[in-house]
Amino acid sequence: MSELLNRRLQLLGAPANLSLLKQCLHGIERECLRVTQDGRLAQTPHPEALGSALTHEQITTDYSEALLEFITPALADPVQTLESLDTIHRFAYTALGDEMLWGPSMPCALPAEEDIPIAWYGTSNIGQLKHVYRKGLAVRYGRTMQCIAGIHYNFSLPEALWPLLRTAEDSEATDRDYQSAAYIGMIRNFRRYSWLLMYLFGASPALDTGFLRGRSHRLETLDATTLYLPYATSLRMSDLGYQNNAQAGLTPCYNDLHSYTESLRQAVATPYPPYVEIGTHKDGEWVQLNTNVLQIENEYYSSIRPKRVTYTGERPIQALMARGVQYVEVRCLDINPFLPTGVDLAQARFLDAFLLYCAMESSPLLDGRDCGHCTDNFLKVVKEGRRPGLELQRDGQAISLRQWADELLSAIEPVAQLLDRSHGLEEHSKALADQRAKVADPSLTPSAQVLASMAAHKESFSQFSLRQTQAHADYFRATPLPSEVRQEFEAQAQASLARQSELERTEVGEFDLFVAAYQASILGISQ
Repeated sequence: MSELLNRRLQLLGAPANLSLLKQCLHGIERECLRVTQDGRLAQTPHPEALGSALTHEQITTDYSEALLEFITPALADPVQTLESLDTIHRFAYTALGDEMLWGPSMPCALPAEEDIPIAWYGTSNIGQLKHVYRKGLAVRYGRTMQCIAGIHYNFSLPEALWPLLRTAEDSEATDRDYQSAAYIGMIRNFRRYSWLLMYLFGASPALDTGFLRGRSHRLETLDATTLYLPYATSLRMSDLGYQNNAQAGLTPCYNDLHSYTESLRQAVATPYPPYVEIGTHKDGEWVQLNTNVLQIENEYYSSIRPKRVTYTGERPIQALMARGVQYVEVRCLDINPFLPTGVDLAQARFLDAFLLYCAMESSPLLDGRDCGHCTDNFLKVVKEGRRPGLELQRDGQAISLRQWADELLSAIEPVAQLLDRSHGLEEHSKALADQRAKVADPSLTPSAQVLASMAAHKESFSQFSLRQTQAHADYFRATPLPSEVRQEFEAQAQASLARQSELERTEVGEFDLFVAAYQASILGISQ
């Protein structure tokens, strides 16, 4: 344990401060495809009974009309966060009819590219902007890639914790700047160590052959319709999907908030020749919002993001620059296909300990070589993390994944113990022990269990996935929501539809002018 980590844990463990760690906030976003009974992508519109995908706070769509996204509130108790996620799933099933929610991260057998429906958000300017942005993603990356689903884990430390640390460390920074710098340091450590999460929780070692659309690849054939890598943990997070040209040169290394926001601001403002060649319109219709490296800042694909709740009409970069970092969004987590909601409490407890460790441990700046090693380690683990004897790079030296994982878990252990003390339970330490077992025995990892289950049942990826999908559907349908909870969700759905109608009824100004103003809002940010 570093001296800094030791000092910070002692400070947070003092009787006067111990309760602070009970005030961390946890939110989960879970994406999942709507599919038919035979495991095909649903071609139906977003169910009206679920409300407006544009204005509902908890149930929306991501890329495709068929790609649902469920959003919990940010709550202090992850038990309640997961209960909220479960409840949203149960309500969704009241509106799905014969359709189901696809279990894994990698998609079902998909139709032709042009038959994957892009999400529609109505005729308001903001609704059209969201739709055109997705049309741009189709032009740039293809629709198939956008059908991958994941779990996003939002986590924040209590606001009162940062001034406590700042004072103890005699920092001359303002509270806001100290907090932002601490979160950015946390993100740097996450970049260093997130390969561990991919080993422990990766759950996408195989995929449907059709996903690659005949492109060249280095995957192995498992059966007539399944491709895989024998030691892969998360093909979802590999470079299969995004060998992206334009984003390749965009590598914010999170050394400070300004350089991060500035790199994204420039990417949203810098033309990219192949996109310029496509243009923004075809046959009089919008095909992408602009011809720049990024259409909007959220197009940047990263495993973690610094975040700040935005005001109405405010862009994410504007919020960060104006008020600093408020929380982080962890974006690299696969859906666990063995779990009805894709994630469970033990995983949340370990994530809390892992993220608190990343925040409290010293976090030196990353140079270009360090950044490269972080990326290389991550990609190596997602493609061959369970390979016996696999070695990673640490400080320019080779180290076995198993040794480094054991050392990391030992370093995280006092953090888990402190969280247990603050909460009066033992679950963080138990969750950490579960992860130690996976390091000692790779067959306990979700990725290994997916392949083992497929082998035991002599199933293809799609057959395994459909079996899990059906089991989860039966689970949710077996226990309907209490009538008062269902009525509350139905009222939210109706209210969201009314908000969308009101937006469309009162809309003023042409869409072209709206897009121009939206673009100008980022160009006008002072550097």
